[in-house]
This record gives sequence, C-alpha cells and structure tokens, in this order.
Amino acid sequence: MTELPRITHHSSVCPHDCPSACSLEVEVIDGRSIGRVRGNKRQSYTDGVICAKVARYSERIHHPDRLLHPLRRTGPKGSGAFERISWDEALDEIARRFLAIEAEHGSEAVWPYYYAGTMGLVMRDGINRLRHAKRYSEQYSTICTTTAWTGFIAGTGKLAGPDPREMAKSDCVVIWGTNAVHTQVNVMHHAIKARKQRGAKIVAIDIYHNATLAQADLALVLRPGTDAALACAVMHVLFRDGHADRDYLAAHTDAPDELEAHLATRTPEWAAAITGLSVAEIEEFATLIGTRKKSFFRLGYGFARQRNGAVAMHAALCVPTVTGAWQYEGGGAFHSNSGIYKWRKSLIEGLDVADPKVRRLDQSQIGRVLTGDAQALRQGGAVRALFIQNTNPVSVAPEQELVKQGFAREDLFTVVHEQFMTETAAMADIVLPATQFMEHDDLYQGGGHQHIMWGGKLVEAPGECRSNHEVICALAQRLGVDHRGFTMTPRELADWTLRESGRGTLDELVANDFLDIQPDFRTAHYLDGFGYRDRKFRFKPDWPKVPNANAGPTGPYEQMPALPDQWDVIEAADDSHPFRLATSPARNFLNSTFTETPSSLKKEGGPTLMLHPDDAAKLDIVAGQEIIVGNRRGSVHLAAALFEGVVRGVVIAESIWPNAAHRHGRGINTITGADSPAPFGGAAFHDNKVWIRKA
Repeated sequence: MTELPRITHHSSVCPHDCPSACSLEVEVIDGRSIGRVRGNKRQSYTDGVICAKVARYSERIHHPDRLLHPLRRTGPKGSGAFERISWDEALDEIARRFLAIEAEHGSEAVWPYYYAGTMGLVMRDGINRLRHAKRYSEQYSTICTTTAWTGFIAGTGKLAGPDPREMAKSDCVVIWGTNAVHTQVNVMHHAIKARKQRGAKIVAIDIYHNATLAQADLALVLRPGTDAALACAVMHVLFRDGHADRDYLAAHTDAPDELEAHLATRTPEWAAAITGLSVAEIEEFATLIGTRKKSFFRLGYGFARQRNGAVAMHAALCVPTVTGAWQYEGGGAFHSNSGIYKWRKSLIEGLDVADPKVRRLDQSQIGRVLTGDAQALRQGGAVRALFIQNTNPVSVAPEQELVKQGFAREDLFTVVHEQFMTETAAMADIVLPATQFMEHDDLYQGGGHQHIMWGGKLVEAPGECRSNHEVICALAQRLGVDHRGFTMTPRELADWTLRESGRGTLDELVANDFLDIQPDFRTAHYLDGFGYRDRKFRFKPDWPKVPNANAGPTGPYEQMPALPDQWDVIEAADDSHPFRLATSPARNFLNSTFTETPSSLKKEGGPTLMLHPDDAAKLDIVAGQEIIVGNRRGSVHLAAALFEGVVRGVVIAESIWPNAAHRHGRGINTITGADSPAPFGGAAFHDNKVWIRKA
C-alpha cells in the first residue's frame, strides 16, 4: 500500500518587491518540498487573496535551474563559462580581492549593490552592515520609490495614510497609476468588495486600457506624464461647483485661496488638450468624487515614473484634500505606510558605524558609475569591485548599453549572490548560490498595508545554497570586521530589532504570524494635523526641503511649480521620436523575477510592443511583425501587438524580459534613461521618446 505524503501547513510572507507583502499559508510535503501556496485569510489585508505567480511558487523554489554551488568564471565575462569551487575557495578569493583593492584604491572602490529581490529586513538590509563597517561606497536607492515618496510627503509631511482596508468602506475608490490586477491584487479585492457591498464606484486612471481599467466603472486613459494636468482640472471643477470643503481647507491646509486662484485657468478644456481626455470625462470624474465624499485615492508608482513624477504625485494627492475626503472612513489618499514602522535597524544595517563622509553613488546610474562618469562617481575614484545581492542590474537598470559596458570591464571584480544564473550573474567573476524565502528566517513589513510579519524557514535549501546573512557574516570574518550583528542569527537580529523598536518580541510575533500596527483613525487621517510643524497640508511645498533623509536636492528643482501644475520636463515626442514609450509591469513577471518559471513564460509569450492599430497602419506594420524601437540610447527588437487600448502616439512594452529574449541581446532598458529627476532623483522608466520601424 502506497503511503500518502504528509502535508503540513505553515505561515509565511511573500518576500517580493510588491507593496502587498502578502501573508501566506504554505503546504510543506513530507517536510522537504513545497506544495500549494495560498493567501492567509487570518490577515485581513491579504484576506486569502494572492497573485497567481506566487500561488505557483513551488515551480520556482524547486526549479531545476537553480544555482546550487559556488562558481568561478573561467571564460570571458558573459560567456557563461564557470567552474565549480568550494565555499571556502570562493569566500577566501572574494576577501583577498576586496582587501587588495581597498589597499590600492581605498575602501570606496568597493560598492555593495542591492535592492528588493527580497523585502525581508534581515536578508535585504544586512549588506549595509558590511558596507558601513568597511566604509565601502554608499548606495542611494533611487530605482523605485524616490519620486513617488517625495511627491506624497511634499503634501502630508510623512509617508503614511488611512488604513488601506478602508477601501472596502469607500463610496468611490480611485486607483491612479497602478495596474492593480497585475501588481497589487489585494487593492482590487478591497475595491471590488466596496462595489459589491456599498455600491461604490471604481475609477481607474492609467496610460493604457489595462486589466485594471477593464474592471473600472470609469476608466480614464491619458497621455503619459500629464497626470498633474488632470488633477488641476478636477480641482478647478471642485472649486467651481461648490464641492471644495472650505471649512476643512481653512483649518488643515496652507494656501487654499492661492490654490483656487491659481486653478482658475486650469479648466477641463485646458487639461483635455494636454491629457487627451475629453472634457466630459474630466467633468464626470470631478463630479463623482465631489459628490461622494468618502473617496479613497490609491496612488501607485506608475505615474511617478516620469521626470515630473514628484509634481504629479503631489497634484493627485491634493485632489482629496480639496474635497476634505480625509475626514471620512473610506476617504483620503494612500500611497505607502512605510513611514509608520520606525524601525531601529542599527544592528541589522550597522548604522552605529556608518560614516556620513563616505560617498553615496546613485543606484539608477550604475551604468554611468561603472563607465567612469565623473559626476556619477561624485568626483571620486573608479569602482573596482561590486558585491551584488537581491537585484539584477544587467536586466533592470536603465541605460543598459552603459551598464553592460561597465560590467564587461576586465579591471572590475564582480561577485553576485543569486538564486538563478541571471544576466548579472553571468557577468560575475564569482557566483554564489542563494536561498529562497522559505529556506531562511526573516522579518517583514507591508508597504501597502500595516502589518509586521514573520516568515520562518520551512524547508532545507538545495545543494550548497546559503542565505544573504550567512554570506555577509562569513565575508566579514575574512575581512577582519568586528560588529555585533555579524555574530547574531537572523532570529536574534529580528528579536533585538522588534524589542528596540517597541514592537514586542519575536516569540510573540511568531505566535501570532503578524502584528497590526495601523495608527488610530485620527492619526492615520491627519485629523489632528499633518506631518509639518504647523500641522498643515502643503499645497505649496518647499521642494528642496521636503523631508527626505536620503539625499540633497538634484535635478532642475528650482523650476518646480510652486502650486500643483502640469510641469513640462518630460521627454516629449518630436519629429525624430514621434512615440512615447512606457515599460509597464507584466502580470506574470515581477521585474526580472519569475522570468525563469515555465508557467509565467508560457502566459507572457514573448517580448511585445503594444501600439495603436492606426499608428501601425501608418508605419505599414502588422500584428506579430518584428519591429525595432529606439532612441539615442540604443534600439530593441520586439513583436508588434496591435491594441486599441493605447492612445495614438503611445506604445507600451509590458515586463522586463531578459536581454537574451530579444534579438542582439538588447532588452527594453536599453532605451530608458538614468538622468536624475527633481527634486531628489529617481528613475523615469515610463518617460521615453522613441522611433519605431520595421525590422
């Protein structure tokens, strides 16, 4: 008689770069392998709902192509020629090379480089402990959040908002600049709950008719980079038609009269000419939120990935402030709750030994850094060594031709700690095999909600995979670094961090799976004042002084509008580049993650460029035809996908396919820019002017 497998159920947390940070229930089969993955119904934001790609996670964790052993390059960089070596050989060589580079060129010649391949606090951020202890070059993390967070904080004074579960209690949910069906399925879950239970309306605003707009009651498709114009016209109508809450504005905002006077000329007709929306659509949106005071604005990252992104985010945030929506349960605006956690991460990150005089290099400008751009190097010496965890810059960083040139340098020693042989790993001198999230312990927070969560180790890692923490500690020992954090286990670091941050103990968190730390209603809705000293919402932010702990102002911040307005600093189409390109997220990939799993590859099909049938006809292009899209940065080959849901003159490339999926090995980020948007930098991935022609 065949013995049935023993299946146990365990709690975990999705670690991937997504605000949802879903609470999971995971099947473990015979204590060795992963079965089905479901959303945890006990955690009220996840509410049992997760995306399909994570539900299929067994396909990824048990993938036959996982890296299993340390490797050393034996052929040219990028050739894929490696030999297996032991962990001791790998770590000894890394330490020897780092110490030699430090002795000859100084410690800033080594650059630890990371991002959000895991959102776990111990595994993601521990690399900074090594950085600070060794005084290696700092990283200014600009590739995702900078413009969006800056725009939100410009108004509120801090990065926090109403309980996102209040979407289910709203009379109107505005999903602006995020394709939630693809990237934040929980947002759609709570919005649809409001529609079913309360008759709420769902408004979705984006630059093409994507899967989220298909589920909306009012779908607004506008030209990329024109969101602030829409916001200004909506506020014009709110003031004009008596929907502005003047008592709220007088009590809680800095310059309502100036705002109203400024908006007098920002009419729906003015905005229609800029956005491509009709006057009727703008009027309908304004009337809807003006008459439904319990309107919840869920503001995403997408529309802030423009060179005017901070201004656009701030302008959108001003709309529910004019209506006074913050006063109501189910009303206000939410972007991220990252500001509520207030972690003390001195042991995780080694903040107690950080030297503020060490140069900080812009993550988004890695191509410029590695090819010797003096400004990108902050007038310092060349980077001679890279240590990379949790990111894949040879696929995901902008200005890919520069990135690849930099990684190909023979005088650059590169170490990559990874789960698969990514295109970044293929350029490394030493490749180290990494664990996945169910194979180590870690502590998590939700950006899109308000939970602290624990994800414990569920199964043993295959081969010789080691966690980020193990590798950092082993390197520190060989590099002669002494810091308490290197002697602690992940559980000890998590427990210390929880205790010191006033969040209880690890044992208490493990017993409950998660901790809900949502601030009380009045605090979350800023009813006792916003985050500035005078407690007022800022319609007139002092942009260079917007609270930002990461950097000083950069870009043309002197030209930023004093009040919400359309700011024309985007990469506008011209005669030589008649199209505007956005690189929007795919449903079955997450940046360059899941591009290795068979089901995701099958569902996505291949790299395509969505363009309007009339634009295609003008270029004599037919569906499925190979086309080339390019600009001064380079060119990329894709297949034409004709779609009436894009605006004429706008093209969309969903997903980040590996470079190797494209002809000539040039992926979509070949043609995205790395110039630094005002006021504090960022990455304008959706702001590109391009030409298109047949291959």
